[in-house]
Amino acid sequence: MKLLLTFIFSLVISITISAQENAPTIKGKVKISIKEGTFECDLTISEIPAIQDYVIRLNSGMNLLHMKSKKPNEFVLGYNKSLTDSTSTGETLAYFYPDNTGKGKFLPKEIQFRYVGKYPVATDTIENYSKGDWKGNIAFNGYSVRTDGRQSAWYPYLYDAKNDISYEKMYYEIDFECVDCSTIYVNGSKPVKSQKVTFKSEQPYELALFCGKFDFVNDGNLILLNPTFTKEDVTDFSSLVSQYKQYYESKLKIKFSEPPVFVNTTPTAPKYGWLFVSYPTIMGIGYGNDGLGALFDKKQDWYKQYIGHELGHYYFGTYKVLNSELGDMMSEGFTEYISLKLVEDIQGKDIYDKKIEENIKYLTDFKTIPIAKIKSISEIGDRQTFVYDYAPMMFIAIEKEIGVKKMWEWMHTLLTVKTDFTNYNFLLSTLRQTLRDEKKLQTIIDRYFANEKSVENIINVIKKRTL
Repeated sequence: MKLLLTFIFSLVISITISAQENAPTIKGKVKISIKEGTFECDLTISEIPAIQDYVIRLNSGMNLLHMKSKKPNEFVLGYNKSLTDSTSTGETLAYFYPDNTGKGKFLPKEIQFRYVGKYPVATDTIENYSKGDWKGNIAFNGYSVRTDGRQSAWYPYLYDAKNDISYEKMYYEIDFECVDCSTIYVNGSKPVKSQKVTFKSEQPYELALFCGKFDFVNDGNLILLNPTFTKEDVTDFSSLVSQYKQYYESKLKIKFSEPPVFVNTTPTAPKYGWLFVSYPTIMGIGYGNDGLGALFDKKQDWYKQYIGHELGHYYFGTYKVLNSELGDMMSEGFTEYISLKLVEDIQGKDIYDKKIEENIKYLTDFKTIPIAKIKSISEIGDRQTFVYDYAPMMFIAIEKEIGVKKMWEWMHTLLTVKTDFTNYNFLLSTLRQTLRDEKKLQTIIDRYFANEKSVENIINVIKKRTL
C-alpha cells in the first residue's frame, strides 16, 4: 500500500512566484481562543500591487462584518464572489470588488477586513475526533491551534490570476492575543511565552500559526515547539538537522537563511500523520511515531528522509518559488530527488536502493502525458504519483545519463536563474545551459521529456535495461 494508514504524507507548498520586492503589508489585531475555537480579526492590507484580474482569498469559515476601502477613499466595499478561482484548494472563498461599470474589477490601495470565525475543537477522545485533518485545516485540538497561511487563508491575501502570482507572503505588524494560551508563534518571528504579543516582520512571510499551551526549545540551530521528547533526543535531532543542512549547502552552494522551526503537534482526527512546510516552519502532525516521534525510533530510519525532504523545500519552494503547469512537479520532484541523494550519501546505499525500488514499483502501471506536452495542471491525472514518484525517478534516470555532478550543477542553475515562469521552456533552457551538449540534451528530450513511453524508459534506464 503506497501510503500507510497511520502516516499520510502530504507535502503541499506554494507554487506561485515570490514577489518579495512588492509584497503587501498586513497590520491589525487578532484575538484567538483555543478553548472556544475562535478568531476575531481586524486586519488592514496596504502596499497593494496594481492588479487587474485578481481575487482576495479568505477562509470560508470566516464571517465578514465588512471589507472597507481605506485609500484612496474610505467607504464600505460591495463585493462579489468568484466562481472561477481554479487554483484554490476549496477551503477559501474568492472575493473581488466590481467597478462602476459592473464589467471590470476595482482594487483599492488599502483595504480593512473585519471578521470572526468559530471552528470545532477536536480533542483526543473517541467521542470528540473530527473525520479528517489536512494542511488547510484551521485545527483546534484542545491545547493549541495550528494553521498554515496559503491553503487555509485564515487571513486575507491577493491572488493575481493573470500572472499566477499569490501574495500570501506579506510584511506584517500584528497584535496577537490568545486568551487561553501560554505561547504564541507566527511564521517569521520567534515564539513568545505570553498571551499578548506584537509580531513585526521586515521580510514577507506566509503567516502560518501555532498558538497554545506548550513549551519550546531554541538552541540556535533550530527551534522546536512543543518538545515532548527527552533532552538527548532533541540534541540528536538538532545534530541531524545540522548535518542535513550542511549537506545541501555543500551540494547546492546556497546557505540556509535562518534556522528551521519544527512544530510537534497532534491531529484532529485519528490515524492521521504527515508533514508540511511554510518555511521556515516545518509542521509535524501525528500521535507518537506517526509524528516527529518517529525520528527517535531506531527502527524507523525511513522517516529521516521526510525531514530531508522538508528541509529541501527551503530551496525548491522558498529560495525558488515555482509556478506554471510544471511548478508543482519541479518543486516536489527536485526536493524528493535531493532528499534521495541525501539518503544515499548519509544513510547508505542499501536504504537508498530500497527507496528507489519502492518508487519504481509505484510507476509499474502509471500512465502520463510526457512533460513537454503538458499545457495545464488539469492534464496531470494522478498528481501524487506524478510529483512524488514519476518526477524524482525521471531525475534519477537523467542522472544516469549526465552524472550526479551535472545534476547538482543543473539544480544550482534552476535555483539562481531569474525567470517569470518556471515552465517546460525554463526547465529545458537551464539543462541546456548546464550541459552545453546538444546531442546529450536531445537524448534526454527524446527519452524522457517528449516520449509517450517515458515511464517505461525511466524504469529501464534505472534498472540498466537496454533501450
